[in-house]
Amino acid sequence: MDRQPGFSVRLKLTLSYAGFLMVAGALLLAAVWVFLLRYVPDGVLTAPMPGRMPGPHIPNRSDLLRAFAPRVAAVWVFLLVFGLVGGWLLAGRMLTPLTRITNATRMAANGSLSHRIRLPGDQDEFRELADAFDTMLARLEAHVAEQRRFAANASHELRTPLAISQTLLDVARNDPTQDTRELVDRLHAVNIRAIELTEALLVLSRADQRSFTREHVDLSLIAEEATETLLPLAEKRGLTIETSGDMTPTIGSHALLLQVTTNLVHNAIVHNLPGQGTVWVTTGVQSATAVLTVENTGARLTPQFVSTLVEPFQRGTERIRTDHAGVGLGLAIVKSITQAHDGTLTLAPRAAGGLCVTVQLPASGTK
Repeated sequence: MDRQPGFSVRLKLTLSYAGFLMVAGALLLAAVWVFLLRYVPDGVLTAPMPGRMPGPHIPNRSDLLRAFAPRVAAVWVFLLVFGLVGGWLLAGRMLTPLTRITNATRMAANGSLSHRIRLPGDQDEFRELADAFDTMLARLEAHVAEQRRFAANASHELRTPLAISQTLLDVARNDPTQDTRELVDRLHAVNIRAIELTEALLVLSRADQRSFTREHVDLSLIAEEATETLLPLAEKRGLTIETSGDMTPTIGSHALLLQVTTNLVHNAIVHNLPGQGTVWVTTGVQSATAVLTVENTGARLTPQFVSTLVEPFQRGTERIRTDHAGVGLGLAIVKSITQAHDGTLTLAPRAAGGLCVTVQLPASGTK
């Protein structure tokens, strides 16, 4: 933003200090003047001498004014110089932290997000500002790094189906005798995967921008809807889904929260013990918080590995592409939607194997 040039804050503070000192000095000198006037006569007086001789002259107010005025002027000049010099030095010392903050801001504006102010000293307003700015830079740096990593992974994932399609078409063009039906089926499968990835990216973008309408919803009903939709997949894999919980009201987007629940249940079904696994879906309200929990049996997981599952394009213990492998954005979408609803997402390995995912959202009537 272009602005007209103006006085610096240091100059304004200097003038303020000097002006305040001048006013204080003027009030002090005025008080002295009033005090002296009480004991000095107004007219010209002389003291009588024996034998009617003229006495010595007694100073009056005119004499006091002639003696007092030059000294007042000298004091004012001294106060002005002292106020300007002292105010300039004091303002410079007080604004030194602000200069460091300004320099760090310019560096951040030029793209250097790794710089930190780390202002020393005791806690005060400037240090609170510097600490808040350092925290903002750390979060911004992490967000930018995550976005760059996500863009690189998304480009790679989007390029994969396009490269496969290009390879299939090149093979078909060089081999006219190839069965076109098989080619069409393979291209159809590749195209479906590309569409799923694109739709997942659009959902993720929508959640990040928080461009959705909030309404009163019940997580327990959403959980039932998601489990009914995925029940055929669970039965196909020989799994059992158990749903329990009371009414769990919250405020948010029904479509996005259904996406959260569907992704969690789908993930619990796909990454489970084949033929003998179980998925538990529970909902409830705890301390004014709407809670959705999805647990599943499965392989034993380490906390370090579980912490990486919310990263985009992370596909569980194996990056094997099956008919239900997904596009690697399931838990990343869950995390983004949960944060957009001012909630928290917690992942923890189960002691017996498998994963426990907990989504906590503000219940209705709370922020």
